[in-house]
Amino acid sequence: MLKIKSIFCMIGVFTLLLTSPSYALDNIGLFVPNEQKVGQGRFTYLFWDVYDATLYAPQGVWDNNKPFALTLSYLQPLKGEKIADRSIKEIRDLGFTDEAKLSTWRIQMRQIFPDVNKGITLTGIYTDAGDTIFYKNNVEIGRVKDPEFSKAFFGIWLNEKTSAPDLRQKLLGAI
Repeated sequence: MLKIKSIFCMIGVFTLLLTSPSYALDNIGLFVPNEQKVGQGRFTYLFWDVYDATLYAPQGVWDNNKPFALTLSYLQPLKGEKIADRSIKEIRDLGFTDEAKLSTWRIQMRQIFPDVNKGITLTGIYTDAGDTIFYKNNVEIGRVKDPEFSKAFFGIWLNEKTSAPDLRQKLLGAI
């Protein structure tokens, strides 16, 4: 009986490790050499805290042309479809006007983005090749192999014209 309890205890610890946001950092390290936190901040919409965001880059120095990762740890439940639609709106608001590409990207993101609940972490990694790899906690959920998408998508948070300039400053470690 004691052996069975020990096995269940070990399974529980292993499951906790696999689902913890810090374990997801292992995936970041596969693509972002010497990853370190650049900055972090909380996104609030009206009265709701929506997610905590953290930016990682080599040696903690972000360069738009080098690999980096952005994690969003959700504080509210959201539908994946709504996350994709909001992302397209934000990209459009940054000045991207190619509606055919926006439509393609919307379809791709709707296929990739899951519904999230409090405690779920989604990570986007910008690779050397300019692709974007998405993770839910520690599990890869999709890739978009389009450098133009990658620049536009991460611009939602990191472009100077972002709709959340205070969060951008926190992510970049400026405040």
